[in-house]
Amino acid sequence: MSGRVVVIGDALIDELRDDTGVREFVGGAALNVAVGLSRLGVPTTLIAMVGEDEAGEHIRAYLGDFGVDLLATPSTLGSSRAVSTRSGGGEPEYVFNAAAQGRRIRFGAAERQAIADAPVTVVSCFPFDDVAQTLELAASVEDVDGTLVIDPNPRSGMMHDRAEFVRGFEQLAARCALVKVGEDDATLLYGTPLDDLRARLIDLGADAVLATYGAAGAAVEAGDVIVTKPISDAPGRVIDTMGGGDAVLASVVSAFVHGAPVTEDDWDAVLQTAMDVAAATVRFEGALLRLPSALTGIDLDRIGT
Repeated sequence: MSGRVVVIGDALIDELRDDTGVREFVGGAALNVAVGLSRLGVPTTLIAMVGEDEAGEHIRAYLGDFGVDLLATPSTLGSSRAVSTRSGGGEPEYVFNAAAQGRRIRFGAAERQAIADAPVTVVSCFPFDDVAQTLELAASVEDVDGTLVIDPNPRSGMMHDRAEFVRGFEQLAARCALVKVGEDDATLLYGTPLDDLRARLIDLGADAVLATYGAAGAAVEAGDVIVTKPISDAPGRVIDTMGGGDAVLASVVSAFVHGAPVTEDDWDAVLQTAMDVAAATVRFEGALLRLPSALTGIDLDRIGT
């Protein structure tokens, strides 16, 4: 297939606060996937809301550094920001600013053309509880020939209506070649185990479901094919799990550019590569996708500094 993969969703500044201080990274689930795809050699365009402010300049420069084209929706509230507070061994707590909570995406002529030309369109962390936005998204992907992939990636601090989010998500998930979901998604959206959600999405009509189980690895269910893989062993310790799921999705989507995996052997190879990439990514601070080669010939004590 030719053309640039399109990723639709969020772009923001991740502000990390812990006992060592405050650090900022360019992030957002959709942005992480777009940059990850570019690092895997896949030409990519990101459709996201970005403000005309200093944070927006950082986001644009970062995307430019990694060769990702940006179709930016203007924001009257500035760029989105997520403040993550981490203490001890507990899970991080996120607080989103007004821009993140009120994010919107414009589906104009340029955006629709990019989607129409894309071999694969990936949607991640989209405001599915905004009915008007979901209808615009659905209309934009309705008659295109490309592959549709969705990662709902709900965030409690940005979601306003859980039931509406589920309706909007399922409306498009039924048409997907691939849906990625994690344990947090199953809990937040459905209050059920991830295995139950995996089965529900297959029953809805998704061709394949990629389920991520954190430290326990991941599984793919596609028709009669079910493949599971643990997270790969890698040197060094886990530093930051924030971008692990996005790295897995980017790795799997990069395989779809050449045609969806079909056989069990196909899926086994694709998922093994994704687990290798995830193992490398979580050994660095921040959400930037890392290749396993990043762990070769470096001082492991300095990973994440």
